[in-house]
Amino acid sequence: MTPALDLLKKVRAEHHIHSYEHDPKAASYGLEAAEKLGLAPAQVFKTLLASTEKGELLVAVVPVAGSLDLKALAHAASVKKAEMADPSAAQRATGYLLGGISPLGQKKGLRTFIDLSAQSFATIFVSAGRRGLEVELSATVLAEHTQGTFAPIGRE
Repeated sequence: MTPALDLLKKVRAEHHIHSYEHDPKAASYGLEAAEKLGLAPAQVFKTLLASTEKGELLVAVVPVAGSLDLKALAHAASVKKAEMADPSAAQRATGYLLGGISPLGQKKGLRTFIDLSAQSFATIFVSAGRRGLEVELSATVLAEHTQGTFAPIGRE
């Protein structure tokens, strides 16, 4: 179990766990998950961390098929600018390894922003906290248990 799955189990949130054999040579963890689980890349979301001009870390959840719009994230967070966080800072703050960072069950409570497109699916898939492990849940359940805000932060 991972902290993400422990959290979902503890709060009795509806979710389904999906696992696949992770290939260490995969160029994109998120696209690998979509491919191996036979899912549309628009329904699989990656968890990225950004840093503001004041050093605050923000969590961004966007479709694996696209990228994070840092200006849109900064606007949503009401900060001047955001840039991708240092990988080691991301790992320290979340307690997860890169490629397996889940928006759920992180060590520190970071402000979380979820791309609006997540609301167009009955369920979405996010990392369950380990490479090769995804959790399927509704965007509403994700927002509730991350105190997440929906915003147009993804770019195709």
